[in-house]
Formats: sequence, C-alpha cells, structure tokens
Amino acid sequence: MASSTSASPYTPPSRRSFRIHRAWLMAAVAGAAIVTAGAFTTVPGLLVTPLHEEYAWERGQIALAASVNMVLFGLTAPFAAALMDRIGARRVVMGALLLVAAGALLTGVMTRPWQLVAYWGVLIGLGSGCLTMTFAAGITARWFDRRRGLVTGALSSSSHLGQLLFLPLLAWSVGRFGWRPPVVTLALVALAVAALVFLLLRDHPADVGAKPYGAREFVPRPPPVPGAAGRALRVLLRAARTGPFWLLAGMFALCGASTNGIMWSNWAPAAHDHGMRATAAASLLSLVGIFSALGALLAGWLTDRFDPRRLLTVCFAVRALTLLALPLVFAAEVTAPMLLFVAVYGLVDVATVPPVIELARRVYGEDGPVVFGWTNAAHQLGAGASAYLGATARDVLGTYDVVWAALAVGCLAAALLAPAVRVRAHRPAVRKRAATLVKVE
Repeated sequence: MASSTSASPYTPPSRRSFRIHRAWLMAAVAGAAIVTAGAFTTVPGLLVTPLHEEYAWERGQIALAASVNMVLFGLTAPFAAALMDRIGARRVVMGALLLVAAGALLTGVMTRPWQLVAYWGVLIGLGSGCLTMTFAAGITARWFDRRRGLVTGALSSSSHLGQLLFLPLLAWSVGRFGWRPPVVTLALVALAVAALVFLLLRDHPADVGAKPYGAREFVPRPPPVPGAAGRALRVLLRAARTGPFWLLAGMFALCGASTNGIMWSNWAPAAHDHGMRATAAASLLSLVGIFSALGALLAGWLTDRFDPRRLLTVCFAVRALTLLALPLVFAAEVTAPMLLFVAVYGLVDVATVPPVIELARRVYGEDGPVVFGWTNAAHQLGAGASAYLGATARDVLGTYDVVWAALAVGCLAAALLAPAVRVRAHRPAVRKRAATLVKVE
C-alpha cells in the first residue's frame, strides 16, 4: 500500500507531459479548410480545354468565371474577417465550405457559360475568399500566444499546399475520366472538411475552458465586434487619400496579373498549345508552388535585413525576365530550360508578399494589416483581369506570346514604382493618425 501511495504523485504529470494542446488541433483543422479552398483555385486552368472542346465555348467565356472568382476571392476577405468577429470563425468557415461544395456540384450539371460564371465564379469565389490569410491570422491570434509566426507561416502556405496535393491528381483525372468526376470529388472533399470543422473547430480557447498555447493566464472570450466591417471601410477611405496606398495597390495588381491571374487559369491551355500533356503542365505548376514556398520564406528573412522597396524591385525585375524568356523555353516535353524557368519564377512568385506587408506596416502602423487586406484585393482584381484578358487575347491572336510580353512590361513598371513608396517614421503616440502624415504628391 505504501509503495502504491508513493508512486501515485508522478502519474498525472507524466500523462500531462505528453498531452497535445488543443490549439494545434485548431491549426490542423484550419489548415485542412485552407488546403481545400486552395485546391479549387487552380481547377479553372484544367477546365479551359475540355470545356472548349465539349461545348465549343470561347476561351474568354470560360476564363471569365476564373476572373470573377479571383475578384470575389480578394474582395471577400476583409468582410469575412469582420463576419468572423461577429458570429465566429466556425460558422463562417462551415458556410464557406458549403458554398464551395454547392458551386462545384452545380458546375457538374451546367449547360451555359453564364452558369459557369455563377457557380464557379460567384459561389466558389465567395466561399474560397473566406479562407485566406486573414482567416489564418485570426485563428493564430486567438489560439496561440507563442509560436505565432510559425503557425501563421504554415497556414498561409496551406493554399499552395492544396495546389501541390491536388493539381497533378486532378490533371491526371481530367485526362482519364473527363472533367466532371474531379469536380464532384472536390465537392465531396469540401463537404467532408465542413463536417470536420463542425465537429472540431472552436472559435476561442475559452469555449473549451483552455488557455491559448503558451499563455500563462486564462483569456476570456471577447464580445462580438459589430463595427469591424465599418472600420475596414474607414481604413480604406483614409488610405485611399495617400500616395503609398495607390503605389502598393498598383504594384500588387500587377503582381496578381503576372502570377495567379495568368498561371492558374491559362498555364494549362498555354502548355497545350505547345503540345505538352496536361499532367506534365500540372506537375510543373506544382513545382512552381514548391519554389514559391521557399521564395516566401527567403523573402521574409531578407525583408528583416534590407529595404523592402529594393527587394520588390529585384523580385519584379527577375519576374519580368522569366516571362520574357517563357515563349523561348516552352516545349512539348519537360526540358532543363523549362525547369530553370519554373525554379526562378517560383522563387519570386510569392516573394513580393512579405515586403508589401512590411511597407504597409511602416506607413500605416496599426492599420497596416487592414490596408494590406485592401491591397490584396487589388492583387485579385489584377489577377481577375489577367485571367480574362489573357484568354481573350489567345482567342483573338491564336497565341499567348503577346500576353507574356505584356505582363513582363507590367512587371518592369512595378519594379520602377517600388522605390517611389515613401516611408516615414511611425511614432506610437500618433499611430492612429499615421495615415494622415503621408500626403499625396
């Protein structure tokens, strides 16, 4: 009896030492939702050729759905964040996944181009727009007191992970079974993740009587924030009266046009024009995603050490050179020059994000994250325009070569705009009015 009594005090600590904090489960569930939304972003590029061949729709008509999707993806994020503050992330994420699933299922039975725009463009655009970096930042802020940078970085890259995981498999499935089975499969995946969110995701640690990871004290759940959407609009109106906002928004619009705007919806048909198989094109785009993740990490490290404006200039200039070289290296088979393009282009693909976030913080202080949200909306507007105009140019000219050249010129313009962003010292005592310190010149 004595030995039993003496051993008992050590048992509970040993069990607690191997217990995983619930915050990591929340991060995993959030990551699953972001990965699923990311898988939908690259599908339009796989649908252009099959829909063109089956329905004889023009490529511009098909790309219009991707364009609407990208625009709504960007515009939804600031308001989705406000809605999460009002009714909770769990409800918003479930609703977003149900919208995405409904849009995919309806796409499988469409018969007209406008239906593709309504289902894939509007429904999936609104749903996936709720599952962006803003959602990742909200989950991290609520559930983590330590390791925030690690978790935010992991969740922010989850969208690219969805591209890496699903794109080659979807391309193979489209080539073997047609375009409908992969679309329906993605809808079922979205429904499964929605069920996972319903069962496991919670809005705040206080909901389960837990502390945020790494916190020493219990944090009560904050009350709903009814004015968050209004604040987002007020910040936009203040920032719109300053020069740096338009420079950042203009650069990011050109960034979106020369990255996901053209690549996600036009890469596969452009490769098809050169005789490349869809599975090979999808694999190359997945490699772009891998190098994008590496480039984002490197850009974050460099942003802490160098002027973000110079980093943006280098990134845009390198991207311009790769786009100019693309028509010269495109071929029916995967070649060494093509792999070199994928590596270099991928490294500067997402590398513009950390310096733009840092510039927004330096110019606008505590309003910086909201300003970046609106800048990201400009990114998606540029992406949407590029998706539609790129496909339309292909219909009219019969080639994408002019598109690559035009985007290269746009990147060179962005490289010249970056040094013009005026950054002024931001004093904490007046940071609420910092935006007014920067005059439009």
